[in-house]
Amino acid sequence: MPQMMPMEWTLLYITFLMTFLMFNIMNYFTQVTNQQSTMKKSIHTNKINWKW
Repeated sequence: MPQMMPMEWTLLYITFLMTFLMFNIMNYFTQVTNQQSTMKKSIHTNKINWKW
């Protein structure tokens, strides 16, 4: 391995870096968000009458 030319090390680094970045980008953008389920939820508030 030490006999490799610097250009080959650079290409190897770029290959692994691009693979890593593409994997992370694909995972980030493939998250499916369900907007309807969030809209159906209503805020439930308990009204408490304090008897002082």
